[in-house]
Amino acid sequence: MDSSLRTLGVPPNAWSVDALSADLTRPALEPRPLTLATATKTVRLDLAKAAILVIDMQNDFCTLGGWLDHIGVDVTPAREPIGPLKTLLPVLRTAQVPIIWVNWGNRPDLLNISAGLRHVYKPTGEGVGLGDPLPSNNSPVLTVGSWAAAVVDELAPDPSDIRVDKYRMSGFWDTPLDSILRNLGRTTLFFAGVNADQCVMATLQDANFLGYDCLLLSDCTATTSPEFCMQATLYNVKQCFGFVTDSCEILAALTSVEGKS
Repeated sequence: MDSSLRTLGVPPNAWSVDALSADLTRPALEPRPLTLATATKTVRLDLAKAAILVIDMQNDFCTLGGWLDHIGVDVTPAREPIGPLKTLLPVLRTAQVPIIWVNWGNRPDLLNISAGLRHVYKPTGEGVGLGDPLPSNNSPVLTVGSWAAAVVDELAPDPSDIRVDKYRMSGFWDTPLDSILRNLGRTTLFFAGVNADQCVMATLQDANFLGYDCLLLSDCTATTSPEFCMQATLYNVKQCFGFVTDSCEILAALTSVEGKS
């Protein structure tokens, strides 16, 4: 390729151009095959086309003093993914797998939130709902830029990570997530976070509908819902939407690849 050409876009979804020509070939990323065990099959994937979505590991859902804790939900289960993610995420960064934090972060004015969605979280019209200040620290519930919407301290994002604010259960609805993934050339997605049966599942389903390959990491995913909700989520992912594995399988597969290199 002519070295005088300039790059437009984010590789691999980039053109090379000058005043007289435009190269649209988009050179492929060098494949990095990885084989790992899942609950149903052995899966071979390309790490160069993979990313991990960490969904809603934020104070309102996982921390004492956050919104769920305020309304009487035991957030202990929501904290279970913290340990496995603390181990896994640095390894994935070293392996150049993008870490994408998908957190619920509404507009302060809630102009893009319907009455029906507000009703889910404030059914009587009273109490603390979307955008209302938390009694513990006055942080507005699930509001972008607030303590409530921030990733928990134990999982402080790296500057190289990517953040996407969402406004529904699904991280794909009315957000730039799909465009970001396509620009990065990432078609295989690992899923982690809370709640497994709600925001994680909705995001994973939409990813499947959009043609992404989906792998749910069972030890990096949890829910404050009853146990049968988690079991139904695992069943439906295996049956309909992708594969179920865990962080230990990924770490073992990466160690095996490193040992052969």
